[in-house]
Amino acid sequence: MEWSSSGITAWFRRHHHHTKLRVAGKLFLGQLVSLTLALQSLTSSLISQKFGVYAPLTQSLLVYASLALVYGTILLSRHKKPLVSWYWYLLLGIVDVQGNYLVNKAFQYSSITSVTLLDCWTIPWAIVFTWIFLGTRYSLWQLSGAAVCVLGLCLVMFSDSGVAGGGGTRPLLGDILVIGGTLFYAISNVGEEFCVKHKDRVELVCMLGIFGFLVSILEVSVIELKTLESVKFSADIVLAFVGFAASGFMFYTLAPFVLKLSGAAMFNLSILTSDMWAVVFRVYLYHQEVDWLYFVSFAVIVMGLIIYSLTEKDPVPASAGIEDGSLNSEYQMLCDESTESVNNSTAS
Repeated sequence: MEWSSSGITAWFRRHHHHTKLRVAGKLFLGQLVSLTLALQSLTSSLISQKFGVYAPLTQSLLVYASLALVYGTILLSRHKKPLVSWYWYLLLGIVDVQGNYLVNKAFQYSSITSVTLLDCWTIPWAIVFTWIFLGTRYSLWQLSGAAVCVLGLCLVMFSDSGVAGGGGTRPLLGDILVIGGTLFYAISNVGEEFCVKHKDRVELVCMLGIFGFLVSILEVSVIELKTLESVKFSADIVLAFVGFAASGFMFYTLAPFVLKLSGAAMFNLSILTSDMWAVVFRVYLYHQEVDWLYFVSFAVIVMGLIIYSLTEKDPVPASAGIEDGSLNSEYQMLCDESTESVNNSTAS
């Protein structure tokens, strides 16, 4: 079950000079994550809208439990001390749980398409937080691409305001919950990016599962216990919960690889295609019509993604300091700055 982080990253190092292969590998990993995210959105929507079970914390609880069980077993077999203090993982667990709660709660009020489009708000948040806390620098073209993505998201809110009808019982409330959830998601993504690049991937996923499970248990006992007692569980409902847990487990398993290779901002850009799956699910599974503004919004978002991708360059390669947990220039320079650094080292 343990997928070696060094094994996958070694493949990218071997193909460092083969740009097409390296980019294709990153895109492939990103799309696997995108697919698992789309499946999470589908099952969460089924649980809340089709079966009428509003228990977003319980959904996440099952995901965290599976992560803690599988990766905890792997971590215990290593017989090594944790590289990060427990209270940092506790904070990361709290943030991650709140993000999952708000986004999954939004399915109770808004359509699956709106939720999966608006969760792209994680992108601008991630850019801001990586700039402030990790020292990542972005070019004006990259920032322009991100701004175009935000413009596309504004069209979704315009549609959901009632002008064109976005679906759901209280779409604007759902939109607000999603945007709040993306703020927590971005903080979690940036923390995870630091851990997988400077510490240990298995330890991160294990501790996130353990502390996420503990936080979820506490919140479920306060918020959702009465809801669960009133639910008449059927085979379909249980299957939906299991499907959400399985897709969530795969998401948390694959996401650290993408975060390590591409960073938090590009990670969130790479999962924009989950919106395409959301539209497919809505049309073929819910037999609902999709408003034309959604297609305009998606086209604008894709345009912003293209602008960002064409101007994005790899950061400065990691040095040995990364393995020791120390910060280095990987987070400091992108684009022209990274090129200048390489030229200077060659000249010396």
